[in-house]
Amino acid sequence: MNANATLLRLQLLARRAGPAACVAAALLIAGVGATAWALVSRQAQQVAAAAIPAAPTQLVEAPPPPNANENLAAFYATLGEKRYAEQQVKILFGIAAKTNLSLDQGEYKFGYDKASRVSTYQITLPVRGPYANIWQFSLQALAAMPFAALDEVNFRRETITDPVVEARLRFTLYLKEQP
Repeated sequence: MNANATLLRLQLLARRAGPAACVAAALLIAGVGATAWALVSRQAQQVAAAAIPAAPTQLVEAPPPPNANENLAAFYATLGEKRYAEQQVKILFGIAAKTNLSLDQGEYKFGYDKASRVSTYQITLPVRGPYANIWQFSLQALAAMPFAALDEVNFRRETITDPVVEARLRFTLYLKEQP
């Protein structure tokens, strides 16, 4: 028997049975399908639950949060040293070389906040290279100097198809006077 003959027989059977029987048959088929789906999903949940290790029965108490003095001490311990500011610029140029970027002459400016007794060293660098390399440079610089912040990023491209991007990055180094 071919597919056309089978389809014709199903149509004749449906016409003889009437619309109520067809609806009942469709509901029966949908119910069987839903039951089968529920059983399969329940079995998958049981397998997944068996694969998850049991939670530890004893809770580990978290240490108390640091107090204000401890936070302040951690802040000052993270700051860089002002006497090494020029070496930090060398680090930036080294990272730029590793990421295949060209750095032009930058702008450098020292500042001091009397209230916090923290020196700042703003470094503005014009950078040229592929977009991905510029972000890689920025992230590596921040990782190498945990006391630095990337304050500003400006991108410029001559044309949409140009792979070389000109960027202007402004880093601020937060420095302490003494170790």
